[in-house]
Amino acid sequence: MKSNKQTIVRDLSWLAFNERVLQEAKDPSVHLHDRLRFLGIFSNNLDEFFRVRVATLNKMIRLGKAAKVHMEANPEKILRQIQETVISQQTSFDETYEDIIREMEKGGIFMKNEKQLSRKQKEFIKIYFDEKVRTQIVPLMIESIPQMPLLRDKSIYLACVLGNTSNPMLQRYALIEIPTKVLPRFVILPPDGDNEKDIILLEDIIRFNLPYLFAPFGFNRFLSYIIKVTRDAELEIENEVSTNVITELEKGLKNRKKGRATRFIYDRSIDPGLLDYLIKRLTLTKKDNLIAGGRIHNFKDFMSFPSSVFQDFHPRPRAFVHPLLQQPCRIMEVLEQRDVMLHMPYHSFDSVIDLLREAAIDPFVQSIKITCYRLAKDSKIVNALINAVRNGKQVTVMLELRARFDEEANLMWKERLEEEGVKVVLGVPDMKVHAKLCVIKKREFNKTKQYGFVSTGNLNENTAQYYGDHCLLTTNRNILADINRIFNFLENPTPKFDAMRQCRTLPVAPLNMRRHFMMQIDKEIKNARKKKKAFIILKMNSLVDPELINKIYEAARAGVKIKLIVRGICGAITQQKSFKNNIEAISIIDEYLEHARVFVFHNDGKPLVYISSADWMVRNLDHRVEAATPIYDKEIQQELMDILNIQLAENVKGRILDNEQKNAYVQRHEHEAEVRSQIAIYDYLLSKQYKH
Repeated sequence: MKSNKQTIVRDLSWLAFNERVLQEAKDPSVHLHDRLRFLGIFSNNLDEFFRVRVATLNKMIRLGKAAKVHMEANPEKILRQIQETVISQQTSFDETYEDIIREMEKGGIFMKNEKQLSRKQKEFIKIYFDEKVRTQIVPLMIESIPQMPLLRDKSIYLACVLGNTSNPMLQRYALIEIPTKVLPRFVILPPDGDNEKDIILLEDIIRFNLPYLFAPFGFNRFLSYIIKVTRDAELEIENEVSTNVITELEKGLKNRKKGRATRFIYDRSIDPGLLDYLIKRLTLTKKDNLIAGGRIHNFKDFMSFPSSVFQDFHPRPRAFVHPLLQQPCRIMEVLEQRDVMLHMPYHSFDSVIDLLREAAIDPFVQSIKITCYRLAKDSKIVNALINAVRNGKQVTVMLELRARFDEEANLMWKERLEEEGVKVVLGVPDMKVHAKLCVIKKREFNKTKQYGFVSTGNLNENTAQYYGDHCLLTTNRNILADINRIFNFLENPTPKFDAMRQCRTLPVAPLNMRRHFMMQIDKEIKNARKKKKAFIILKMNSLVDPELINKIYEAARAGVKIKLIVRGICGAITQQKSFKNNIEAISIIDEYLEHARVFVFHNDGKPLVYISSADWMVRNLDHRVEAATPIYDKEIQQELMDILNIQLAENVKGRILDNEQKNAYVQRHEHEAEVRSQIAIYDYLLSKQYKH
């Protein structure tokens, strides 16, 4: 897995991360509902991987030496390794699903197909199909169509062989898109026995009714198989940010639907003639990741498997409001006394919405500026901002239209916000705005006050229920002065980032974030060489940046104790003979998605603690507008350190990130207490006392 550069290839490390997700689905101690959910997460992750990373590697091969972006050295070799790994994981995936199905059946829960239905269930399926499904499908007789219809990414299709037992010459191929966007994938059937729960997939309802669709045309033999195509999802957009970016984005979204196929998955029992026909009509080759799978595809839908069929399923504990922000209260008055940090999903995200609602109503508030990357479908953040405009406030929203897979939603939000009078800022040439920032200005009795926040995660109340993130609510003048400078740049971008260069407190990308953290590592190296205590704790989603990885190696050789918590890609080699202390690196995969970025430097006993929206990746540090903030409040510093120490003690859901990335679980020593960090953090925060 190693490369000549003494780092781990990012794509192979990502596949190792997805293997950790699959481990959760395999784990018999995890509830069956959650095991199915992890299968769905694994499948969804893999789809995105093929849409983006495999598509990028394919482009590198086509471009050859003309590829000028930061690329891997040997894309052909990496693609071969990806293919081998994915096929191996697919086998494990299929075995895991079969194991889960057997366990469900022991509990009286059955996944029925079209051949396993009772008389009562058959009647139910006929009526359900006629009333809800029939008008939502368009069977295509693909041999009669001169041009093969475009198979949509994210959709699954029922590929059918239609025949007649007494007339071998009467054989046709048909294609039906399964309408999962408008109908549920899972349908609960009338019970077939006492204490039994039966579920059928939407595609099996269609399979059962194929005679209803095609018998009038002389067919009495029906074979059907699920297929799907994954397409290149990268958008080709001109760099100029102007009103034309909207046109470019809309054009890019249309082209994405026609993107090159990066993977074709089919039921391994498919009729060979049909498979050859589809490959030919879709102009695919053996290099296009043709993958034989099971009967079911698009397992991402299992993320929404109905929990009602499980009598023993208990949802996660509800998020609770931070004790200092419980309503009714004036959040801005609380912040005038002290900083507050929210830790989602343990703390309720409602406090962020409450702050914006309060700002919308407060007669002394003059303006709100905020960055938005991914918003909830029915965003309460947007509602609060619109209410602020209606109450006479000046509201500016930096809306990142190029947030991958949220482009269409953000185009819709742009239109809605502008209709209400919000000033929408579209971004920066050749760069995404990924920083999560807000500043609120208030003028009261001839005195200007400012309030704001810096977050590691999106301003999205839905994902905040299961993404682990931190959000600092503050009135710190230095922090807010820099947030204002960033907004000044976003509203009037210049090629040299003039306004952002004035930042004095926040390390910002693409200007100085990498350099700032390399300087902090250098300080630890100096202290280690002076035989002083020196340690670094880094938590992030991905560690890929070569310069920072090499600086971490330098620190390890100098004797700095380094502890990493990396959820996803870890490009660092953690064990080398030259290290005085091997790097301690773990990954935590559990019910919540670990999404926060936290960086801690011992700093000769005066700890420096930062939170950020940026992973240590080239894309974040060189090609995005990002911000990190130092944490000055000693109590919040300690709170973050306590949370990190709980995570570093994880011995239930932690995996060791070694050089081979074998994903071995952290072993609990004899007499050592069990630490499942997400439960322990919830308990820690729930019991924490604050002085009002």
